[in-house]
Amino acid sequence: MKQKTKKAAAKRFKITASGKLLRGRQMAGHLKSAKSKSARTRYKKVAYVSKVEQTNMERMLLIK
Repeated sequence: MKQKTKKAAAKRFKITASGKLLRGRQMAGHLKSAKSKSARTRYKKVAYVSKVEQTNMERMLLIK
């Protein structure tokens, strides 16, 4: 039987050309008025998935 990609993971992660995974930041969803301007700006930037978690994410996304 064919393996299927975890769709929840596919919507949350992007793969770069070099094979690294990009993710959004936590805490950016709501209650923004209580957060500082610098914190809100930081949450807009994407981050890389750590190397520890990258193998788990690759398994979910059926990479490699």
